[in-house]
Amino acid sequence: MPRTVTVGLDGSPESRAAADWAAREAKLRGLPLKLVNVWEPVPEPIAQAPLLGPETHQHWSERIPREAAEELRAAHPEVDVLIKHVTGRPAEVLTDAAKDAEPLVLGSRGLSGVGGFMVGSVGLAVVARAECPVVLVRAEGDTSGTGSTVPPSRPVVLGLDTRAPDDTLIGFAFEAAVLHGASLRVVHGWNEPPYIAYGLPPDLELNARLGAEEAAAVSEVLRPWRQKFPTVDVVEDSLSGKAANRLVDASAEASLVVVGRRIRRSPLGAHIGPITHAVLHHATAPVAVVPHD
Repeated sequence: MPRTVTVGLDGSPESRAAADWAAREAKLRGLPLKLVNVWEPVPEPIAQAPLLGPETHQHWSERIPREAAEELRAAHPEVDVLIKHVTGRPAEVLTDAAKDAEPLVLGSRGLSGVGGFMVGSVGLAVVARAECPVVLVRAEGDTSGTGSTVPPSRPVVLGLDTRAPDDTLIGFAFEAAVLHGASLRVVHGWNEPPYIAYGLPPDLELNARLGAEEAAAVSEVLRPWRQKFPTVDVVEDSLSGKAANRLVDASAEASLVVVGRRIRRSPLGAHIGPITHAVLHHATAPVAVVPHD
């Protein structure tokens, strides 16, 4: 199947912002943009109501992507915009759509008065199971349906675990920086020894030594990637403290935050991981979740 930048569209301001972000991404990648609209079967009691029956529901379900496609074609004439209507459960349909996506883009509601996402059950289910990177985009208070643009000068931020670095995750971040013409800020969080828990004063010399070791580990992981992508301006930040907090802080100045999700093929179900989960809910920039082994 041909690859596409795919976006889940339900007519909400968040999904319209996601569609606008996805259209710009499709232009950069030279790929078609596919709008996936999921029509859930109408429950029988509602289906019997004359004004809320399945025909009315289906009419609005088809009108939403049609009007969105017209706006996107006008705003991005270089992009081939496709529409796909699917009946079924949104989480299952979108997870299936991710198989041909590069990437899959979803909208997420901004929390009123608090920087971050309101990631619903559908979004979390898709992120936890999709086989391709999933990008969460929010409307940032824009209710016009056009979404908001992030200044291209802002860096791509990568959350790096030096103890288990993954090539898929790191490669995605470097390629995103090249694609967007942005610098790459690599954020690594590490924890200081628990002095406070034992009522001891901090050992500044030990902290400095640990900080130097952690920074050296970041540089070692990134060395071959710097050679592979010599045009990318890379900033390394090895910071003490919780990784999730450091990534959320960095998101305030980012065009995109890239985090990973370890693929677990378990009968107990898929998981996102605590750091990625926290970043999804509190980052103020679009977040790309990259699945990896």
